[in-house]
Amino acid sequence: MLEKIRVIFTIPELRRKIFLTLVLLAIFRIGYHIDLPVVDSSQLDTQSQQSQGALDSLLNQAAIFSASDLRQMTIFGLGIMPYISASIIFQLLASCWAPLEKLQKEGESGRKKINEYTRYATIALCVFQSWFYLIAMSKMHQGFFLPQFCNEAGQLTLFWQFTAVFTMTCGTAFLMWLGEQIDAYGIGNGISLLIMAGILARMPHPIIELAAKFQKEGIQVSGGETSVASLVVLVALFVGVITGVVFITLGQRRIPSQSAKHVRGKRVYGGMRHYLPMKVNQAGVMPIIFASSLLMIPAYLFHGFQGHQYLGWLYDMFSHDALFSYNAMYIALIFFFCYFWTAVTFNPKDMADNLKSNGTIIRGHRPGKQTADYLEKVMIHITYVGAGFLAVVAIMPTLVANYMHVNQDLASFYGGTSLLIAVSVAFDLVQKIDSHLLMRNMKGLLEK
Repeated sequence: MLEKIRVIFTIPELRRKIFLTLVLLAIFRIGYHIDLPVVDSSQLDTQSQQSQGALDSLLNQAAIFSASDLRQMTIFGLGIMPYISASIIFQLLASCWAPLEKLQKEGESGRKKINEYTRYATIALCVFQSWFYLIAMSKMHQGFFLPQFCNEAGQLTLFWQFTAVFTMTCGTAFLMWLGEQIDAYGIGNGISLLIMAGILARMPHPIIELAAKFQKEGIQVSGGETSVASLVVLVALFVGVITGVVFITLGQRRIPSQSAKHVRGKRVYGGMRHYLPMKVNQAGVMPIIFASSLLMIPAYLFHGFQGHQYLGWLYDMFSHDALFSYNAMYIALIFFFCYFWTAVTFNPKDMADNLKSNGTIIRGHRPGKQTADYLEKVMIHITYVGAGFLAVVAIMPTLVANYMHVNQDLASFYGGTSLLIAVSVAFDLVQKIDSHLLMRNMKGLLEK
């Protein structure tokens, strides 16, 4: 493996792409720590550590797939989340709105037009989300704006509110541009790498906290979060979860297919047997994102009923502390969104038509409707397996945090959105590096 890594950096083009990607990611991480000019950062840090509740939990959850820390007001405070939201909206619209569906089928020119609309929608979402974010943070934290930018009531003046919204909007637009530069001149998917960089940057902090606690309490044979037995179980569990995520992420159902023979002159083309790969986890990480975001909304809305004599059960039902009710609804929503997202992104009729136009058949099934019905049946079966896997991975952090008595930030790396994104992006990056190596007749990183 070390020899393969050395070979990668001997290729000038690939080395230049990797270094450019690292430089752009470093720029992102620098901007990640630059506070808005209107914020008293010391006051915000103190209150962020003390803040609890549904809004803080919602911001912490959203920070995983936005490549930012929404509890800190920085120039990249919104992260890349508005762009992701706009992309999801247009992807959903392209499957049910005829003009966008037609535009999507036009090929490269149509995709460029949709990307242009996505950028415009991202700016509009940035303005709305940054304004709402500014209001929400001002209510959650009191007195963290610098006095010279506030009125007599301690609130930001209208001009400085506009300045903060404009700054965060420009920050997200700059991150969107960084992602596009990585796509064009670097290696890997730019937006995905930004999200992965944000996830990996969150890992050292809980590990350092655990090590400090281990050093303070001393070595214990058993019992407690910092005991040797607990650490061994956590390491073994982490390796097991990573192995399962890799196995399901790469898992495929290969359907045998055969192309028709074509005689042109004295040569015969086609007639080869192939496999039609269908991913077990067709929906990817989207069901977990949708389910977790949807469950955070009632927890925030019913937060005022916490401890109420008659209506307190509404908050308790959607709270993370209610293991059974919360996880049951979480699993149900994951299964629902798995089938929903698969139905949106996978069209068996179009796939059957493409196979028919290319002269390819699935053995034992007639081209056309019978092939489409068979593909839909197979996708329903394997989606059930993928949804079950996503459900196990999604509830793993909650189980680890409650039964192993581990910090929630550390437990989040044993499953959920962050682990799936990190593994998926890592494999995509390795595959793109392998494509450069294979073009030069070299062995890839994944090749034995």
